Amino acid sequence: MTRLTAEFWVHAYIARLRGADIPAFVTAHGDDASGAVLVKLNTLDGQAAAYCRSFDLMSGARKWDTLISGAEADVDAAIARQRGFDPDLWVIEVEDRAGRHLLDQPGLAE
Repeated sequence: MTRLTAEFWVHAYIARLRGADIPAFVTAHGDDASGAVLVKLNTLDGQAAAYCRSFDLMSGARKWDTLISGAEADVDAAIARQRGFDPDLWVIEVEDRAGRHLLDQPGLAE
């Protein structure tokens, strides 16, 4: 399978979220070709979680892991630290009271 550019993946992900009536916004624009992507899930109750892609060591498949979850301010601080280490990082904020992020759907781990 051809590896997707970060920009293409971000736009496809946001389109999929909008198709499910889940608001999402790019809050940090990373490198178009190879920037890593963090997804912040804001449940609009003061809580949030941040997800990052990683590799499953057993299968080699890509997967989404929770970087941090808890108070939104703590999640925002962790994301700011990550941006300090990696200025090429994309950050997408998803807002959904039910906690839907769709990262578990087929095709979103690539």
